[in-house]
Amino acid sequence: MEDRTEIATLGEFGLIDHLTRNNEIRQASTILGIGDDAAVIDQFGKQTVITTDMLVENIHFDLMYTPLKHLGYKSVVVNLSDIYAMNATPTHITLSIALSNRVSLEALNDFYEGVYAACEKYNVDLIGGDTTTSQKGFIISITAIGEANIDKIVKRSGAKSGDLLCVSGFLGGAFLGLTLLEREKKIYLENPGIQPDLENEDYIVGRVLKPEARKDIVEFFEHAGILPTSMIDVSDGLSSEILHICKQSMVGCKLYEEKIPIHDQAKQFAYKLEIDPTACALSGGEDYELLFTIHQSDHEKIVLNEQISVIGYMTDFEEAPHIVTKGGNTHKLTAQGWNPFQEQ
Repeated sequence: MEDRTEIATLGEFGLIDHLTRNNEIRQASTILGIGDDAAVIDQFGKQTVITTDMLVENIHFDLMYTPLKHLGYKSVVVNLSDIYAMNATPTHITLSIALSNRVSLEALNDFYEGVYAACEKYNVDLIGGDTTTSQKGFIISITAIGEANIDKIVKRSGAKSGDLLCVSGFLGGAFLGLTLLEREKKIYLENPGIQPDLENEDYIVGRVLKPEARKDIVEFFEHAGILPTSMIDVSDGLSSEILHICKQSMVGCKLYEEKIPIHDQAKQFAYKLEIDPTACALSGGEDYELLFTIHQSDHEKIVLNEQISVIGYMTDFEEAPHIVTKGGNTHKLTAQGWNPFQEQ
């Protein structure tokens, strides 16, 4: 039987001291971190970019198949992805948690190990937060803070007709990984003696349990001298993110199905389940890739980057967003991405 320490034995301040005992400060801009009434950061004349996100047990994650270390890592990464989507550099996070008494100190240590691993990988400082009790379930709220020069910030609203529509990495994998985990959970609940069979699908399971934010793409823009005209991260499915850019920029678009990047392992698993890989990319979500538009004149700068796919182009607002299928048919693009308020 592994050791289990009740969190109540530490008290709130003892818990904070315990969880932050190994917290490292990496940023010169961190004047004052954890341990006072508020943190102090100095961004040295740069613009400050701020985003916040909340993750709720059994809505955004399921502890039955999510290791707590992975959850800590992912909680940080999904927030940093929003900072990168502004073409900014994340520098700081605050982390607040509410937990029930079924979470032990050892479990919380695992969660924080993941948080600190993400902070180290992305060079951000954890500078504060809050801990409290939850009646049931684990709730995580993270605020991420980043910096950017004012002339480098990229919004959703800058796309123009004729711009190329591009995306990083591969799409649809996280949805397929989640589908596999949910299937194995159902089998396990019906037959608790059966061990889950993840069928060596490390790629799609990794996409959902341990996503990464596309720091490399933002660094590539800097080195290649590219300033995207608009950008958004792909958290709710490709179609709904494209529609956000179209709405905010007042443009239409033509998306080509054959250009949507889908990893071979994701494709094969989709075929095994008899679902359309394109549908997984359009509606799946949680890929945390960057969707962006660039001037046509920047095309030769991105052509050598294998991590970037040109998937279409922006059109006049009157044309509305469309997808051209592999068979050459044109359909109106509709958002069928994840909706947090629909019945789960």
